[in-house]
Amino acid sequence: MNTTTPNALGACCALAVALGCSALAGCAKPTAAAPHSASVQSTHLDDGSIAVDKMSPLRQRLQIAAVQEQEIATQTQAPGSIEAMPEKLVKITPPLAGRITRLQRSLGDSVKAGDPLFTLDSAELSAAYADDSKARSSLLQARQELERQKTLFEAQIAARKEYEAAQAAFEQANSDAQASADKLAQYGAGARGTRGTRRDYVLRSPIAGTVIAMDGAQGGYWNDINAPVMTVADLSTVWLSANVAERDLAQLAVGQTARITVDAWPGKSFQGKVAYVGAVLDAETRTVQVRVAIDNRAGAFKPGMFAHAQFAGASRRAILVPAAAVLQSGLSTRVMVEKSPLVFTPRTVEVGASHGDQVEIVAGLKAGERIVVKEGVLLND
Repeated sequence: MNTTTPNALGACCALAVALGCSALAGCAKPTAAAPHSASVQSTHLDDGSIAVDKMSPLRQRLQIAAVQEQEIATQTQAPGSIEAMPEKLVKITPPLAGRITRLQRSLGDSVKAGDPLFTLDSAELSAAYADDSKARSSLLQARQELERQKTLFEAQIAARKEYEAAQAAFEQANSDAQASADKLAQYGAGARGTRGTRRDYVLRSPIAGTVIAMDGAQGGYWNDINAPVMTVADLSTVWLSANVAERDLAQLAVGQTARITVDAWPGKSFQGKVAYVGAVLDAETRTVQVRVAIDNRAGAFKPGMFAHAQFAGASRRAILVPAAAVLQSGLSTRVMVEKSPLVFTPRTVEVGASHGDQVEIVAGLKAGERIVVKEGVLLND
């Protein structure tokens, strides 16, 4: 049986302690420092410029491009609606009361100028014909009396007073006959009515177009001479009526081309020409009404449609930069200009209108200068 003496056990413990201390002493030896993994990305210089470190990953993210002048045309947009041209839209109102005995045209029918639209059985028309007949009879009688008195006066049989009275009566009868004839002409009826048609009043279309509204019905009595029985409109040309802001008026002129889009035809655009620029500014909205004439022979536009108009101004040269190049700093707008390789200087600029994904620079930049067009905001971090 093996046994361990006290002296041997003490020697073993001393050896173990010595080995442990030696190991700890070895771990405590200084080692080489690990290289720094992240370098400084940018440095702000005394003159306000920003220098990007050559080893910075920021260098790979920045995109730099030269500023260039481009041909542009200022685009002005305005909302509006489609309207029938007022001079080509007529509300057909009968000038006298009567019962509608016949509708010669229906809703949607095309008509020519002079085509019959509807017929009224009107007692007023019959009365007007009767008044005209009386007036013409009185005129004939007054003319005969004047001729008789003239003959007697020349033969010195009748007094001058009777001859002058006959002249006055003739003038009055002639005036009454003219008034009755004018009344029939205003109605659009003939000066002489034939028996059986003296009550029939036929109202005809004053223009060529389409019946776009129908408010009367056959057999109904119409006694409101201010209400239209039907409406006829020529929609071969329509107007887009738009309200243009006061600040954009300098970009518009009569005869200018406009691009038009309507909600009813998404993805399509149409052409029109400015026919009228309002002479009066709306004091509340600070806008002016502009009307654009549109060829509508295809019938794509319906009065009442919502639409949008875009007006192109005169072409000019301007400096455009990507919108991402423009940085907002408080109340100022800046871009980062390349002063030298990897050194950038912030510069305040004045911006104008937007053109798609680009912005016009009105002041602060010149063509040929190189600026940061993407990720420039990282230079401020």
